[in-house]
Amino acid sequence: MDKNQKKLNIIPLGGLGEIGKNMTVFRYGNDIILVDAGLMFPEDDMLGIDLVIPDITYLIENQDKVKGIFLTHGHEDHIGALPFILKQLDVPVYGTALTLGILKGRLDEAGVTTASLNVVKSGDRVRAGVFKLEFMRVNHSIPDAIGMAIHTPVGLIIHTGDFKIDQTPVDGQVMELNRFAEYGDRGVLLMMADSTNAERPGYTQSEKFVGETFDNEFRYAKNRIIIATFSSNVHRIQQICDAAVKYKRKVAVMGRSMVNVVSISLELGYLKVPDGVLIDIDEIRNYSNDKIVVICTGSQGEPMSALTRMSMGENRKVQIVPGDTVIISAVPIPGNEKMVSNTINHLYMLGAEVVYEKANGVHVSGHASQEELKIMHNLVRPKFFMPVHGEYRHLMKHAKLAESLGMDHKNILLAENGAIVELTKDKICLNGKVTSGKVLIDGLGVGDVGNIVLRDRRQLSQDGIMIVVVGVDKASGQIVAGPDIVSRGFVYVREAEDLMGEARGKVQAALDKCEDNHNMEWSALKTAIRDSLGRFLFEKTRRRPMIIPIIMEV
Repeated sequence: MDKNQKKLNIIPLGGLGEIGKNMTVFRYGNDIILVDAGLMFPEDDMLGIDLVIPDITYLIENQDKVKGIFLTHGHEDHIGALPFILKQLDVPVYGTALTLGILKGRLDEAGVTTASLNVVKSGDRVRAGVFKLEFMRVNHSIPDAIGMAIHTPVGLIIHTGDFKIDQTPVDGQVMELNRFAEYGDRGVLLMMADSTNAERPGYTQSEKFVGETFDNEFRYAKNRIIIATFSSNVHRIQQICDAAVKYKRKVAVMGRSMVNVVSISLELGYLKVPDGVLIDIDEIRNYSNDKIVVICTGSQGEPMSALTRMSMGENRKVQIVPGDTVIISAVPIPGNEKMVSNTINHLYMLGAEVVYEKANGVHVSGHASQEELKIMHNLVRPKFFMPVHGEYRHLMKHAKLAESLGMDHKNILLAENGAIVELTKDKICLNGKVTSGKVLIDGLGVGDVGNIVLRDRRQLSQDGIMIVVVGVDKASGQIVAGPDIVSRGFVYVREAEDLMGEARGKVQAALDKCEDNHNMEWSALKTAIRDSLGRFLFEKTRRRPMIIPIIMEV
């Protein structure tokens, strides 16, 4: 074996320095495994972009070496990129029953039918090339979440996945802390742990706490109850159904993703609801309002979601009426605050009672706070530590927390996406980079929109566009028609005829100058139009619209 192969390479392709698109490569020699393959939602300045997935150039270049993709749980930021990736990589995928159930729905929608999906459960062992993986149950805001013990030729790696320590989980499935402690006794070379809540002191509250809040709200609600939450939070949906049974209400489900997850969870036994409680959304008109609960999507104010459309009076199935209680059982993801507050404002205007603040107990996080992270560190006692899953400030806070527990800062490594982390029995260090980054998805286009297109969209959104059309005689090269100017998103033409007339005059003067100089090259004409019109418009309006000259031969 050559010197190279005595080292394990860990390459995060996503999930570091950001929330979302989690994806980590583990490579030893000619064997590669992948943990998670998530997406993230676009930032505000990514105009028109639907989704963002990691750049998998490195995996495409090494696809013959990829032995498997292992999933920690079924959230979009961990499985959402697979419908795109599995079109390019034909590798087996391993995950728990609910994770693969949700994934299968996504793959069917994307037309991916050939994927090899393999169900694993806590306690199972899987061999993939030189790697041997074991799975441990963890608590999270979705059932069937797991952490992983990855046995490698250089030593044992513990990957926690997303987790919290919930002493009273809704399904009674307590996190297998004993397993983490056992691995700690055997000796762990490296731990990679969730950093999302590393800034939060104390402990994350149990999911059961939200159930108590629901109980109170149901007890006092006189009319219909509408609850928006994440479709993947099956435990929360279970608690809503439990409260509905207790207070003799029927439950209807709205929103495509919510309907999909509820049907998968019922089928696989993760959601237990007595017969006759769940009804179709079209049946709610058969019951009085005080006998109805609607569970829907839209907790993040997404424009096309069920709750947002209700708040705008655009939902055909459910119209908000005065007296309705609307519970938003989530906190806004950073960047969504404005959309959520708009939805709340509209709901209040329609006469609804809205319960939304975290202080009301309608939401708890699915991630471990500082004290739980300390418990994990003290159980596992790794030689090296690498914080994952979080923005840079979260990773930094988690690193400092590990140091406060007595870990040598030389043994803690903060990486960024694309970095090659080299791990041996005695050392962890950075050694180079691979191609990484964001692939933008717009409609059916994957990666065909890049920085230049986004820059153009930003310019169009800020200052609009002006198109200048000029006709040139094919034989003589003389200008025989125009200039005609078409404007969109710059000024309302009917109210700015003087400005448009002056603009035409400036373009005409620039073209006359080109004719006088006998410079009728198309590129020269286009430059002259752009420069003269751009200068004039900026002087008059202090705006810089995109100017597109079109020269037609006639």
